[in-house]
Amino acid sequence: MVLFAILFGQLVRAQNTDIFRLEYLNIPVNDTGVKTQRYKALINFPIKLNEKKEYLVIGGEYNRFDMGYSADLPFDKKEMIRFHIIDFNVGLVKKWNENWNLVGILTPRVASNLLDGVVRDDLFMNASAAFWKEKPNADKPFRIVLGLTYNSTTGIPVPLPLIHYYRRFHPDWSYVVGVPKSNVKYHINEKHSLELALFLDGYFMNLQRNIVLDNGLVASRISFNSLVGTIGYQYNLTENISFFALAGSTLFQEGKLRNRERGEVFVFNDDSNFYIRTGFKIGIF
Repeated sequence: MVLFAILFGQLVRAQNTDIFRLEYLNIPVNDTGVKTQRYKALINFPIKLNEKKEYLVIGGEYNRFDMGYSADLPFDKKEMIRFHIIDFNVGLVKKWNENWNLVGILTPRVASNLLDGVVRDDLFMNASAAFWKEKPNADKPFRIVLGLTYNSTTGIPVPLPLIHYYRRFHPDWSYVVGVPKSNVKYHINEKHSLELALFLDGYFMNLQRNIVLDNGLVASRISFNSLVGTIGYQYNLTENISFFALAGSTLFQEGKLRNRERGEVFVFNDDSNFYIRTGFKIGIF
């Protein structure tokens, strides 16, 4: 099975191995007075190019964020109520040699509150490239991906490491060590599994109408970053189709308004909180 989608999630997203996903996230109101709901839909289409199992992959992902603020803020919050992220993915999987595959992907992105349609500052470009090796039929199956990812929305202007190592070290146990996600999973049986996971989550988006603070600073971007620890449950309808639910806490959470140069303007959320996510997916493994 081809590992094309593992690079579709950029650095701040979990390593993504889905060809279809519907997902709902709820971060309830915390002591800072901020709550977040996110609705996600993802679909990817693999196109087989030849008998060497080389593929062209075309797909897309949509995220809608609905934000709520119960605390008083020193500016008008109407610019920060609803946000949209729209990704378009074009990827290529090529055979490097007998053991390794080369995967590359470009992801143009629209990330904004979209109050005035799509404007130039809403557009971002992300890219990833990695080598992938997998032995699914070994006594202890494993998968390894090593590469680089450039995400224009992280604010770091250099490629960052993409690491994913999976091993089924026991019939009932497996683990993933990587960036941005690591986990340990207990496979109760073919239908049910439990998971402990640690991962990064977040977003960076354009504000089409600048927010001017009382001190004269101007915000034109918004960012949210978190480190999340969860307990998860997955029910498998088939080997590749499943329902899942995660519940846990943001161990670190930070929401900021930023200027055009991505400098900090105002911190509006710096308090940890519950994290609840559920959905349906069709994966490739």
